[in-house]
Amino acid sequence: MRILVTGASGFVGSRLATALDEAGHGVRAMTRRPEGYGGAGTPVPGDVGDEESLRTALEGCEAAYYLVHSLGDADFERKDADAARAFARAAAAAGVARIVYLGGLGRDGDQLSRHLRSRREVERLLGETGVPVTVLRAGIVVGHGGVSWEMTRQLVAHLPAMVTPRWVHTRTQPIAVADVVRYLVGVLDAPEAAGRVFEVGGPEVLTYLQMLTRVADIQNRHLFVVPVPLLSPQLSSRWLALVTDVDVATGRSLIDSMAVEVVVTDDGIRSVVPFDPVDYDEMVMAALVERARERRQEIGQKRGGWLSRGARR
Repeated sequence: MRILVTGASGFVGSRLATALDEAGHGVRAMTRRPEGYGGAGTPVPGDVGDEESLRTALEGCEAAYYLVHSLGDADFERKDADAARAFARAAAAAGVARIVYLGGLGRDGDQLSRHLRSRREVERLLGETGVPVTVLRAGIVVGHGGVSWEMTRQLVAHLPAMVTPRWVHTRTQPIAVADVVRYLVGVLDAPEAAGRVFEVGGPEVLTYLQMLTRVADIQNRHLFVVPVPLLSPQLSSRWLALVTDVDVATGRSLIDSMAVEVVVTDDGIRSVVPFDPVDYDEMVMAALVERARERRQEIGQKRGGWLSRGARR
């Protein structure tokens, strides 16, 4: 099957493109800079802000994965809505049979954050032109390079003692990025998944405080936490920007969502794509091992460069 993967150089998209390629699909990896793409599949130019480029990228594709968002932009709601409308029109014009979208968990009856409301709107807009959409809603996705995971890891690494806001007691259901990819690939081969919304998560429901504590325990670190109930979202996002790589705008969107409980209430996906997701400790270990491996490779490349320069001298 010929498939377009948007966000192919991103956290989930890069892994998904590899998995689809290994499964024998013809993968088109959409990127704004195809000349610099080094991942799986065939790079094709495309920008969700340019509908004509989307039509070209989607031409001949039977399915498309929509994995883009503008979370770090102050005007992300409007930009994501415009992009979803353009993608839906381009997919319909190209005769795409299915769109698969990765959205966010959260009960519709709850007071959702701007970020989660935007994800819901994108779900709706992608289906406006009649192309069947399969939606997977996830909470925290744990894996090396993921923004939410990096925030967790860096907080534990940089702050043996931390002052925390109320959101550390909110419950969530983290899932390994490898399991998200497994679900994304699995629904493609399930005709009954077309036009449906699925909730995906790991086997454990944890508070953010429990997640931080477990990461600290795995790394043999001591974590001392002092909750401060009056720490505002704006102050929390600035605090995150000071002690992690997360910028203020992205941090504010994440923190607003962390006030909302995001747990799986319907495990129907388990009958469509049956497997046992890994537990939290295992997904944390996998993320830490991948980061360590990448750092070793970077150090090796630097040393190789130094040796090469020395030989030329």
